[in-house]
Amino acid sequence: MDAEKYMSIALEEANKAAGRDEVPIGAVLVHAQTGEIMAVNGNRTIELHDPTAHAEILVIREACKNIGAQRIPEYDLYVTLEPCAMCAAAISFARIRTLYFAASDSKGGGVLHGGKFFDQPTCHHKPTVKSGVMADPCGRILKDFFAEKRKA
Repeated sequence: MDAEKYMSIALEEANKAAGRDEVPIGAVLVHAQTGEIMAVNGNRTIELHDPTAHAEILVIREACKNIGAQRIPEYDLYVTLEPCAMCAAAISFARIRTLYFAASDSKGGGVLHGGKFFDQPTCHHKPTVKSGVMADPCGRILKDFFAEKRKA
């Protein structure tokens, strides 16, 4: 299944983020028709001293820059955790075709939880949303990361 293939790559990026002591979230942006990977990244908020440097934002920025467009409706986004409201807004503004995410985030998520950005009347574009792809391994890396932080 392609979704698992791309989510595995996002999970690799999450592992790299954990290695940088960042919250382990990874994202992959893929052309929906060709399967070409346009961008991969993990959280870099600490490294870049930028609270907006979430994995989703970074791959959207990179793809838009490389393509030379502010909207990329022919792309699908794979991310290891339910996007927050900020990232959901960026996904909407970029006109991402389909959002695949692994683990749900009842505390900070903005798609199925919290403000449910795509369900708001002010949302101009709602991507197709598919959740739960590789939820267990993607959720486990986050649980393990925060369990280690609590020990320290």
